[in-house]
Order: sequence, then C-alpha cells, then structure tokens
Amino acid sequence: MAPDSVTQSATRTSDQKVAHARIAEPVLVKGRREFFSYRDLGVAAGSAGAMRAQVMKATQGLSEPTGWHYHECDGQFIYILKGWVELQFEDGRTLKVEEGDSLFIPGYLRHNEIRTADEMEILEVSIPGELGTRPCDPPAGFKA
Repeated sequence: MAPDSVTQSATRTSDQKVAHARIAEPVLVKGRREFFSYRDLGVAAGSAGAMRAQVMKATQGLSEPTGWHYHECDGQFIYILKGWVELQFEDGRTLKVEEGDSLFIPGYLRHNEIRTADEMEILEVSIPGELGTRPCDPPAGFKA
C-alpha cells in the first residue's frame, strides 16, 4: 500500500472501534415500525456512523402494507434469517425475499412492504449509519 493510502486509511478509521454485540445482552432500540422489535448490533457506534446493522424481528405478520416510502441513505442491505418479506418496487417488480435470501435496496428507491411471514427475522445493514425513512406517493400504476 502506498504511504498516502495508509495515511488516508488511518484517518478514516481513527474514530472507529471494535463493536461486539452479545445475544445474551441484546440492546433493543426503537425502530421505524411498531410491529417489529429492533436489536442494535453496535455497528453505528463502532464505525463512527459510517454504517448501521440491526436485527429486526416480528412475531406477527403485517396486517396491511407499510405504505410507499424510501430511505435516505446510500444503500440498505437485508438478509432474511427467518421467514420472508414481499416488497413492491417503483420499477414495477414485486419480490418475495425468503429465508437465506439477501437483497440490496439502493438509497432513495421507492418501495412498499406488502406482506410478511408471521414470524420473521431480518439482518439489516445501511450506509451511512443514520437511516431516514420518508413516506411518498406510490409510483404511477400502483395504489396507495
């Protein structure tokens, strides 16, 4: 690695630290949806806000779609640990993401969660660590 690269890398990571989240000591936080529980994995604090990771868990499926929205971020990655979620996207696609599947959603892409398994667990990672959620109008051809 060139000296400039080492210096740049050291500067970027100087505020970062190791973050260890223990299942025996879960840190539950308030999240975007009332029907999920959210377990913070400490990544936002460890990465000095560069990214965030949490486990979202539901013990009852969606009773109605979440509504069209987008996330203010560079990107959101999900990995389904248990169950499934079905999402509509502004490009007209509907995807069912099942246990063992992963999905990357680019920031600001409009989507709508329309159905979930009764029991569901999802690892969610976003960049940066601060993730804003904004409701929006549905794309043309979709119902609210």
